[in-house]
Amino acid sequence: MFSRIARPTICIATRSLSTSSQNNAKVAVLGASGGIGQPLSLLLKNSPLVGELSLFDIAHTPGVAADLSHIETRAHVTGYMGPDQLDAALKGCDVVVIPAGVPRKPGMTRDDLFNTNATIVATLADAVARNCPEAMICIIANPVNSTIPITSEVMKKYGVYNPNRVFGVTTLDIVRASAFVAELKGLDPARVNVPVIGGHAGKTIIPLISQATPKVEFPADQLSALTARIQDAGTEVVKAKAGAGSATLSMAYAGARFTFSVLDAMNGKDGVVECAYVRSEETECKYFSTPLLLGKHGIEKNLGLGKLSAFEENLVADAIGELKGSIKKGEDFVANMK
Repeated sequence: MFSRIARPTICIATRSLSTSSQNNAKVAVLGASGGIGQPLSLLLKNSPLVGELSLFDIAHTPGVAADLSHIETRAHVTGYMGPDQLDAALKGCDVVVIPAGVPRKPGMTRDDLFNTNATIVATLADAVARNCPEAMICIIANPVNSTIPITSEVMKKYGVYNPNRVFGVTTLDIVRASAFVAELKGLDPARVNVPVIGGHAGKTIIPLISQATPKVEFPADQLSALTARIQDAGTEVVKAKAGAGSATLSMAYAGARFTFSVLDAMNGKDGVVECAYVRSEETECKYFSTPLLLGKHGIEKNLGLGKLSAFEENLVADAIGELKGSIKKGEDFVANMK
């Protein structure tokens, strides 16, 4: 009666989390035992794009790997634990996703995480540079505005930096903006897309409501409130969890969406566009998030800021100073490393 043939098919039905193409990509998740890492690893295990899933963390990874390995999908799961196993976890990886680091607590900004997470990200980037220098690197660890410069500078030290392969994952901002706009307008959120540019903290998060599809319009006061909510959405979750963590489930979803887009593009799919925080010539900031056309070798084309409204131009101008400071902080950290 309950035969394997008759059982229902479990499908994550989203525009970016479902795909029918096959691939044997080896994907590493560094920080796989944490609040983001576990659900992210689950979503990756569910994808036919992933042939091997390599899970690393400083604790509990063998258990997470054993648990996931019982799911009847094709990805082969291996767990690695502790610094001595980091190199082994990264050998032959095509994509490395890094949610590692400590989460925010109430009253903390993403920048308050800098001292702890900067060291973690620098250590992991060092291992990537030595073991899989050509992998696509997707950084979730905050503060992204600084951890991407850190990753880039570490890769430069080994002479293996490729700006087309290093991404700060800002996808959660796009996911949130699209969800909030859909909610206000009574639209199907799966059919709404709102580009978000700039960075991934506070006022550096710049939603381009004027470029949303389908086209939407808001009165000035509602637009201002909506923009503020998108910028402060992470804090909204931190407060709601009351000390029990930050956005983990939505971040895992967004991280999986971005990873699948990278894999789809590597697989030859045309027209894959995602926003991400990358090395950029689009503004006076060295790093800036904009929509990117992805290809087999990472960024195929930076699609730029597009036409901005006057309101959005002011948001960009207000963000530049903070972004420059965060970038310099990351670069200085690596320059001063012993």
